Amino acid sequence: MSKTVTVFGSSKPLPGEEEYESAHKLGQLLGEAGYAVCTGGYQGIMDAVSKGASEFDVKVIGVTVDLFSAVPSEYLTGQIHCDSLFERIEKLIELGDAYIILRGGTGTLVELSISWELMNKNLIDQKPIACHGEMWQRIIQPMEERIEYEKRETGLVQCFDSIEECFNYIKSKL
Repeated sequence: MSKTVTVFGSSKPLPGEEEYESAHKLGQLLGEAGYAVCTGGYQGIMDAVSKGASEFDVKVIGVTVDLFSAVPSEYLTGQIHCDSLFERIEKLIELGDAYIILRGGTGTLVELSISWELMNKNLIDQKPIACHGEMWQRIIQPMEERIEYEKRETGLVQCFDSIEECFNYIKSKL
């Protein structure tokens, strides 16, 4: 059975925009390597990753919830419907063997934070987390300093400048 990479990111980027196209490239890299892909199932980065992965014969899973009026991505090969936002986040984390965090807002921050905290507290097995871009570096660095102060394990989250570096890191860990 293939490994699944859960990708978190914004629903806002549109086709042709750099964030969308980078996410599409990531989906292609993951699909070409044979990884199943799991996202929140809607538009923006979720759609772009799904589109890229769908170009290969891999599962593309969307985890959706009725709270949003958005239409699920047309590139999904499977959909898991959740009754609440919390259940959705829990399912996205549960399904992933690794996580890639792309640009996003508070929702993406919550997804990263919950994944990280569950591992930090040893409530789930440690799985690789790769964050893309300077935005996340500015958030992760002070948190890593605090985690070190608390004498917890640092390095659970890695930040990278390129999509390819994120992919290569995840590939090396799976």
